[in-house]
Amino acid sequence: MGIIGSSIKPFNATSYYQGKFVPVSDTDTQGKWAVFFFYPADFTFVCPTELEDLANQYEVLQGLGVEVYAVSTDTHFSHKAWHDSSPAIGKINYHMLGDQNHVLANNFGVLRENSGLADRATFVVDPDGVIQVMEITSEGVGRNAEELVRKIKAAVYVRANPGQVCPAKWEEGAETLAPSIELVGKI
Repeated sequence: MGIIGSSIKPFNATSYYQGKFVPVSDTDTQGKWAVFFFYPADFTFVCPTELEDLANQYEVLQGLGVEVYAVSTDTHFSHKAWHDSSPAIGKINYHMLGDQNHVLANNFGVLRENSGLADRATFVVDPDGVIQVMEITSEGVGRNAEELVRKIKAAVYVRANPGQVCPAKWEEGAETLAPSIELVGKI
């Protein structure tokens, strides 16, 4: 199943967001960039380090017009309790979606059927609802929010500049490539 280039599927969920329970659906992502940041479970070990790292980049992402949706198969009530009890999670100002019915995890193909938990997975969705970036790591491998920001900047650049692509390690302002037959075998 190819997921890059596919559209996100409809969903409805409840988010713990800035001290409130807020309904969120796929329509809330329309017209803006979105990150769906799946993690296995609240009150665990690698997850809070990743979520705190992402919280530290949230202002940068907001400046790029990106909304963040952290998702686990826990409830929004569990997200609130974790937010209230953990200094790392207490830093989060982005949405924490409850997916206890596994709709989102199934929609994105990251549900571990044998445990009912989501894989450690990240999806970047463009303003048209199309998945442009995905990353899935094993249980013990945490993600890097700075690298996520770099990938989003590249995806935003490519969308705004048709005919250009970003090479490995591309950073904002660096040279891009214009694919053509003249480049074949010359890079």
